[in-house]
Amino acid sequence: MRAIILAGGSGTRLWPLSREQFPKQFLPLVGEQSLLQDTVERVRPVVGDDVLVVTTEESRFLVADQLRALGLEPEGRILCEPVGRNTAPAIGLAAVTSDPGEVLLVLPSDHTIRDADAFRAALAAAAPVAAAGYLVTFGIAPSYPETGYGYIRLGPALPDAPAFREAAAFVEKPDRARAEEYLASGGYCWNSGMFAFRADAVLDELAAHAPAVRDGLEALRPELAAGRPVPRDLYEAMPSISIDYAVMERSRRVVVLPVEPGWSDLGSFSALFDVLDPDEEGNVVRMPAGGQWVPVRSRKNLVSAGPKVVALVGIEDTLVVDTPDALLVCARERAQDVREVVNRLRAAGREEASVPRTVHRPWGTYTVLEGSERYKIKRIRVNPGAKLSLQLHHHRSEHWVVVSGTARVTRGAEELVLRPNESTFIPMATPHRLENPGLVPLQIIEVQNGEYLGEDDIVRLQDDYGRSEG
Repeated sequence: MRAIILAGGSGTRLWPLSREQFPKQFLPLVGEQSLLQDTVERVRPVVGDDVLVVTTEESRFLVADQLRALGLEPEGRILCEPVGRNTAPAIGLAAVTSDPGEVLLVLPSDHTIRDADAFRAALAAAAPVAAAGYLVTFGIAPSYPETGYGYIRLGPALPDAPAFREAAAFVEKPDRARAEEYLASGGYCWNSGMFAFRADAVLDELAAHAPAVRDGLEALRPELAAGRPVPRDLYEAMPSISIDYAVMERSRRVVVLPVEPGWSDLGSFSALFDVLDPDEEGNVVRMPAGGQWVPVRSRKNLVSAGPKVVALVGIEDTLVVDTPDALLVCARERAQDVREVVNRLRAAGREEASVPRTVHRPWGTYTVLEGSERYKIKRIRVNPGAKLSLQLHHHRSEHWVVVSGTARVTRGAEELVLRPNESTFIPMATPHRLENPGLVPLQIIEVQNGEYLGEDDIVRLQDDYGRSEG
């Protein structure tokens, strides 16, 4: 079996923790590891190291870093979509790169499962059924009348595998009354978005029910076989469609394995509240060392903040999420409405909608410390052996001060080596590059001055991997 882990989502309902440029699958929301890392570790006892992560071009370096932290070499384990086209093309990409008879376990990267042993037992049970040609979906036995999930109506049991049920129908997210009916009937499961099927089986079903997707995948096959990046124009030409709409709702080969592994899709802060351990007053608090939580007659709140004092007085059933650049205060019952905040910020042109204060790049990170219309101050961290693109700016100059580590600086025709407490000035329109030749992280403070300080005032002469652009 091969694990196909989908890691291309944006997670807007967990803003401001999750942003488009650093979505929830890369965050340690329920433990010390990220949700992506938890997903990989959860399935490794079943598939070993045969893991393929399907993600975006922008997130490939985040995936690579998190796989390395688990002792997995990223080479051959990351497949990048040049543009998002929903789950059917993404899963199809993985199927095209797999052996036809191989059983694929398709798993979202941003869910959590409390009972890993029960989950792995379900995967093992699904393997022979999937190998026989069925498309297996893992249905979650509902424990309450949830209105935020799709449901699957269960049909008859398979004669030769009675734990599996035919999928009689896929049902859209119901209202409260209908969800209560589903729960009382006992004949429905939540649709988890987790699957097991042979690579050739899902491709055959795509050919039967979504031929435009299958034709697009066939056009990509020569590029994938040669190990080249997925061409954007060919991939973008495919329909943007989910695997549910494309195949699972139409195929007659779909069966359901009902399971109870303590699953949650962490689709909102309310869902996050439900999976974390509360204190004696029912509050769920996520703060690092150095923070101080001071509740005064406050109950059943979710608090996420940095190393600061957070005091709530007489507050109940409220979400308080504090990040360096944003503060969210929301009634727990309105947690699904957080996405409206993101929509309004986007409409206003605010980068906080999608960009966190600390931005991850292939070479390291930068954090905006302060700024105004004419200046911006950043802390830049460059990983050992890494370098930024060779670039220039038309509207700003930059001052660099080395805080720790060693910097190799290209400035026009010059090359400088700077150590802690040393600095340099990069004039406007001067080609420049920053590189860390050392064995420890390089940290510098950058002060930008100019009439325009946007990130789009970057003319890259070479990219972050040293390749010439243009």
